[in-house]
Amino acid sequence: MKLLLDTHLLLWAAGQPDRLPDAARNLLEDQQNELLFSAASLWEVAIKRGLGRDDFLVEPRVLRRGLLDNGYIELSITSEHAVAIDSLPPLHKDPFDRILVAQALVEGIILLTTDPLVSQYQGPIRML
Repeated sequence: MKLLLDTHLLLWAAGQPDRLPDAARNLLEDQQNELLFSAASLWEVAIKRGLGRDDFLVEPRVLRRGLLDNGYIELSITSEHAVAIDSLPPLHKDPFDRILVAQALVEGIILLTTDPLVSQYQGPIRML
C-alpha cells in the first residue's frame, strides 16, 4: 500500500520516532508499504523554519536526503494536484495540508495524518 505522510508524521519519523503513534509505527515498519513524502512538506518545513517555528528546526535539505536514503519516495506537486484543491470543501485553511489532501485524492494513495481537521476530508485519509 502507498502511504503519504503528513508533515508532522514525516518529521517525527525522521527525527523523533518516539512521538509516532503505534499505528503509524506499525505501518512505517511494514516492508510491503511504500512510503512517500510530498515536496509540499519540505516546502512547509523550509517556510516555517525560516519563520523560527520551534517545531520546524530541521534543515530541509538534510531531511530530504535522509528520507531518500531511507527509501521514501518523493511526490512532486503537479498542476493536477493544484487544481484539485478547487474541489475540496473549506474544512481546513492550511495550504500545505490542502495540497497533501489533493495529492492523495489525485494519486489514489493513503494520506496518514494526526490532524483531526485533515481527517474530515472525504477520500483516502487515515487518522492515526
